[in-house]
Amino acid sequence: MSEPVIHLENADIFQEKNLVLHQVNFSLNKGEFVYLIGKTGSGKSSLLKTLYGELKLELGKGQIAGFDLIKLKRRQVPKLRRRLGIIFQDFQLLTDRNAKDNLLFVLNATGWTNKMEMFKRVGEVLQIVGLETKDYKMPHQLSGGEQQRLVIARALLNKPEIILADEPTGNLDPEISNDITHLLQTIAKEEGTAVLMATHEHRLLEKYPARVVKVEQNKVMEDTSFNQPQS
Repeated sequence: MSEPVIHLENADIFQEKNLVLHQVNFSLNKGEFVYLIGKTGSGKSSLLKTLYGELKLELGKGQIAGFDLIKLKRRQVPKLRRRLGIIFQDFQLLTDRNAKDNLLFVLNATGWTNKMEMFKRVGEVLQIVGLETKDYKMPHQLSGGEQQRLVIARALLNKPEIILADEPTGNLDPEISNDITHLLQTIAKEEGTAVLMATHEHRLLEKYPARVVKVEQNKVMEDTSFNQPQS
């Protein structure tokens, strides 16, 4: 059986001193795609923030990409995030530079120095997301779907073990949401990158079936009410 890249055991998640999620038990394996659902304010974002080190895990056990979340020091958070790809619904692209330079900026910031290797990696991730002919486009020249594809390319740059996607289709129309969800599932399958995707769009769960985890009443639980993928 595959080794989990995320494993939480009896984890209590707090926002300041408020208990948001109680006794969380959750695992995500390499190359697995999982939906994270729940009402606004249910704790989905708090769970994701704990996983990428924005919130400190105080109680229970937590492992992600080889890091112990209980023992994680603030100075280790940047190193953890280099092992993760993080995607938000607001694209957070640098508006003063083109697609390729947005990606090169991240590589520079994360310690890459070999220019040839940097250009090669930028080309690889743009091809994965289908933007290989749009590398000189400025963000405002890209559609919303293309901007989110560029964000996914950015998340893939450092060959992360896990992508954490917080409502990545929240600002997109249904057809583009379909494309982005399908792309993330393809990345999980073909690149071996685990994907945890928070969403409120339940139609995506039926169109692109996968394992579903629900956040409700301070708990995180498996939800088997949606169609499961065909084996």
